[in-house]
Amino acid sequence: MKERIYIFDTTLRDGEQVPGCQLNTLEKIEIAKALEELGVDVIEAGFPISSPGDFQSVVEISKVVKEPVICALSRAVKKDIEVAAKALKKAKKKRIHTGIGASDIHIKYKFFSTREKILQRAVWATKFARKFVDEVEFYCEDAGRADPKFLAKMVESVISAGAKIVNIPDTTGYCLPEEFGEKIKYLFENVKNIHKAIISVHCHNDLGLATANTLAGILAGARQVEVTVNGVGERAGNCALEEIVMILKSHNLNFETRINTKKIYQTSKLVSKLMRMPVQPNKAIVGRNAFLHSSGIHQDGVLKSSQTYQIIKPEDVGFPGVQIVLTARSGRKALKYRLEKLGYKISKRKLDEIYRKFLELADKKKEIGDEDLRILMGEKESKKLKLEFLEVICGTLLPTATIKLTIKEKEKVASAQGVGPVDATFKAINKIIKKKVHLEEYLVQAISGGSEDVGKVHLLIKYKGQIYDGFGADTDIVLASAKAYLDALSKII
Repeated sequence: MKERIYIFDTTLRDGEQVPGCQLNTLEKIEIAKALEELGVDVIEAGFPISSPGDFQSVVEISKVVKEPVICALSRAVKKDIEVAAKALKKAKKKRIHTGIGASDIHIKYKFFSTREKILQRAVWATKFARKFVDEVEFYCEDAGRADPKFLAKMVESVISAGAKIVNIPDTTGYCLPEEFGEKIKYLFENVKNIHKAIISVHCHNDLGLATANTLAGILAGARQVEVTVNGVGERAGNCALEEIVMILKSHNLNFETRINTKKIYQTSKLVSKLMRMPVQPNKAIVGRNAFLHSSGIHQDGVLKSSQTYQIIKPEDVGFPGVQIVLTARSGRKALKYRLEKLGYKISKRKLDEIYRKFLELADKKKEIGDEDLRILMGEKESKKLKLEFLEVICGTLLPTATIKLTIKEKEKVASAQGVGPVDATFKAINKIIKKKVHLEEYLVQAISGGSEDVGKVHLLIKYKGQIYDGFGADTDIVLASAKAYLDALSKII
């Protein structure tokens, strides 16, 4: 029988500490509901004492979320714990997560204290929190740099005081996987009452080792992992939920979680959207390139059997599907596959002829689209979608965009209002196109910096379950956005 690993999600607490990614209460509730559907065991809903908004978010999440445990963070401070308990009053299942520094660095330079006094405060905080809730989790902050003997003493003391879960964080992301695993192993060998509590690990990604350290912790005996969706979090982030969950699912390690992995991708997109933090394209599991193939050798293998170059099926994480991208590195098999999807039946001799032309074109362009393939097959360039004119009025008034497009040699004009100039432009385009598309991702980048710089816009749109990308560049960012949107739309029209 497989051993259960509990998933403690701290997207709404540690994840929300990313500058510029703060969420309001309604956004937090939306993410909390998504996490409940995903199947997490614990939701750390916030740090109630930190602000009235955080307090209210914990209160409201406690009212609507039923299955996961709702957890509130506190320091080992009387007022913190009281406020956390008050915020959790409506929660069906509740937990107070309190703690204090365990490393000499924190004890000396953060608390100006001694090991003995910190230990007394840890025990007091645990006992005080137990007066309000049955389930208390204690965090030994900066455990990654703490003296193992003192850490073991702290863990044993808080378990005796009533802690049911003890969190061993690598707060600064300092530890190496072998070192962190040894630290957890040491605790299991030297804490007499450790069987009375669940050991949890909370790893940061400062050196890119958060997931590796979390796995090392599990292999050494930890049975709860503290993670965030997309790995968001303080500084370089936390261990990514999707990474550790899929590692456990992909390898025969005799562990299991309650996560419905088919909901991973949609949860990732929701968090990215509401936090206004794009997922890097090469991000494991949920990045847009995670299941994309451009190398000819890889494409040939995947078309024969997905197992050749994929250890995870895209559908297992709810990803839209495998994409075969045509570039100068693509082979004949990939070209034939894409041509057949467009409805062309082609002989081997004809394929060889088209492939030579394809390579010549691919050397000039970064990526070959469906329209390019149709031209290679002898069809005339349709010029289905062309921007003729764009005017945007914005400022103190509601932004309004007027656009003129040429579609299949016919000119069409439309105007629309939006919450901003880019939104107004997209809505005006949609009035003409009349297709139900959804903007999945929108990213603006400056090339060199400065107010006269050329801006690049990358975006993804979803149409009938398929994802299409678009690119545009211009010194006017609204015009660059329009170009990118039309570039994506041209692939589906």
